Amino acid sequence: MPGLALILAPGPSGKHEADLHRMVAAMRHEPFYQMGTYSDEALGLYVGWVGHPGSYCDSLPLRSEDGNLMLFFYGEHRSANNGRNGESSDAHAVLRLFEKHGLDAVPLLNGWFHGVLVDRRRQQIAVFNDRYGMQRFHVFEDGSVTLFAAEATALLTVRPQLRELDARGLGEFLSCGCVLENRSLFANVNTIPAGTVRLFQQGQQQREYRYFIPAQWESQSPLPPAEFDAALREVLPRAVNRCLSSAPPVGVSLTGGFDTRLIMSCLHSAGVTLPSYTFGGMYRECFDVKIARKVARICGCNHQVFELGEDFLSAFPVLAEKTIRLSDGCLGATNSYELYLNQRARQVAMIRLTGSYGSEVMRGARAFKAVRPTPGLIHRDFQQHIEGAIRTFDVVSRGHSVSFSVFKQAPWYYYNRLAVEQSQVVIRTPFMDNDFVGLFYQRPNNLEDSRKLARRQIAAGSPVLAELPTDTGNCSYLRHQWTQLLFKADYCYKSGMPQWLERAHYLLGPLQPEKLLIGRHRFAHFRVWFRKQLAPYIREILLDRRTAARPYFNHHEVERILNRHIKGESNHTDDIERILTVELACRQFLDN
Repeated sequence: MPGLALILAPGPSGKHEADLHRMVAAMRHEPFYQMGTYSDEALGLYVGWVGHPGSYCDSLPLRSEDGNLMLFFYGEHRSANNGRNGESSDAHAVLRLFEKHGLDAVPLLNGWFHGVLVDRRRQQIAVFNDRYGMQRFHVFEDGSVTLFAAEATALLTVRPQLRELDARGLGEFLSCGCVLENRSLFANVNTIPAGTVRLFQQGQQQREYRYFIPAQWESQSPLPPAEFDAALREVLPRAVNRCLSSAPPVGVSLTGGFDTRLIMSCLHSAGVTLPSYTFGGMYRECFDVKIARKVARICGCNHQVFELGEDFLSAFPVLAEKTIRLSDGCLGATNSYELYLNQRARQVAMIRLTGSYGSEVMRGARAFKAVRPTPGLIHRDFQQHIEGAIRTFDVVSRGHSVSFSVFKQAPWYYYNRLAVEQSQVVIRTPFMDNDFVGLFYQRPNNLEDSRKLARRQIAAGSPVLAELPTDTGNCSYLRHQWTQLLFKADYCYKSGMPQWLERAHYLLGPLQPEKLLIGRHRFAHFRVWFRKQLAPYIREILLDRRTAARPYFNHHEVERILNRHIKGESNHTDDIERILTVELACRQFLDN
C-alpha cells in the first residue's frame, strides 16, 4: 500500500540506498503509483515514498522557504480552514504548521498519517504518526540501523531473517482476526504506538515520547443532553466539510445504514452533490443497494452499483494472494472483494468518502472478539498461543468503550481492511475527525438510544432522509421484525449457522430455503462459493503437502472439515478462511 519507507543509519550510503530502493519497489503494487527517494548521508537519512498521484501528499519532499525544514508526509491533515484563508489544501499546510509551532504541531494534526520531519539546524529527524495509529509505521532495529515502512513486507525484503511468523501474533490472528497491541504477524517487526514521536540524530534515536494518549479525552466530563446535541449538530457538518477539501474528485460510498445517511444529510443541507456508488451481490439487490439508490435520488446524486459477480470468483486466486500481500497477511482471504470493489470505486473518484467507524464511535459497536477455532483444528503444540490470545484480548478489551473503538479496534482490526482499500483509493470518513471523536467522550450518561440520536441529526439536514428505512430497521414494527429476521438469516448463511441447523438444512436437499434469503443483506457468500465455484481451488491449497507440513493445524482435521463443508454437512467457512489465509501468507512471505 502507499506510504513511506525510511532507513536511519550512520556510515556510507551505498548499501542503505540500495536497501531503500528495494523497500520502495516492494511497496509499489500498482503501476499508477507515484514514487521517489531521497538520501542524505551526512544525516544518515534515506527516505522513500509511494502514493496516489494527485493526492494530498504527492509533492515530496516539502521544503520550508529558508531550507531549514524538510517534510516527508503520507496521509492527510483535515484542517479547520479547509483550504481557505490562504491555507494550502495539500501537505504544504502541514509544513506551515511545523514552521510555526515546531514539533508542537503534531498534536494539532487531524487525520491519519505518518511522517518524517528533518530539522537541519538542529541536525534532528523526527518520525511521527497519527494519534490513533491508523497509518501504520512498522519498525525494525538492526544494530545501529533503524528501518521504518508502511508495509512490514518492505522490511522483509531487505532483512530476510524477519521472514518468520511470530507465534504469539499468529495465535492472535487465528483467534481474534488481527494481531493485538503494537505487534505484527512477523517476529521482531512491531509498529510504533499511536500518537508517538521518535527523535533521531546521526541515525541514532535520542528520545521517544507520546504526544497524545486516550486519557486526555477520557478525563472529560459528560455534557448535558441538550448541549451535547447542539455540539453534535455543529461538529458533524464541519467534519464532513473537512472531507471535501481536495483537488481530486470525491465519491461517496453509500450503504443502507445511518452512518452514510448522516453524511448525505450534511451534504444535502449544504447543497453539495457528489457521485455515489454502492457494493452489491450477484443473487439479488441487497437492502444496501435498494436504500442507497433512494438516498442518492433524494440528494440528486448520480449513483451506480458495483456487483460482486462471476468475474470476481474467476479472479479470486489472484485477488486473494494480492490481498494477503497488501495487508501483510492480516486480512482474511475472503475479504479480497475489498480489492476488487475498490478497484472499481477508483473509476468514480480517487477519494472514497465512507461512513466507516460511525457505529463504533457513536454506538460502541464491536466487530471482533477472541474465539477458539473448531476443536481439534489447531495443532496441540500451537494451542497455547490461542489460549494466550484469549487472555490478552480479555485484558485489552476493558476500559472506555470509545477508546476501545478508536485506539484498539480501528488500528488493530480495521486497519487490515483499510490497507487494502488504500491500495486503490484514498479513504476519508468524518467519524474519526478529532473533534467528532473527542465529543463522544463527553456523551451524556443518560443519552437516548444512539439510533434515535442519529435519526434526529439526519432530520436536521433532511427530514426526508430521516424517514427512509435502514438496512436493519427504522420502519414499522412488522417490517422491522422481518428485516431483522433476514439480517440474522443472511448472517447464518455466511458463517454463523449452528452446526445442528446446518445439518438440518443439508437434509432438506433440493428445497434449498437459502435461495429465498441469500443476498438480502450481504453481497459476499463464501459459505456457498467454497462448496461450488471455489471448491477446486480450496481443495488444491488446503490439501497440498506444503499446507500439511505447517505446524499450526491438524492436517487430518483440515481434510475432514473441508470435505464436510463442501458436501454441505457442516459449515466451516471461518475455519477454511483461516487456513487459506495462513497458507497463502506462508507461501508469499516465508517460502519465496
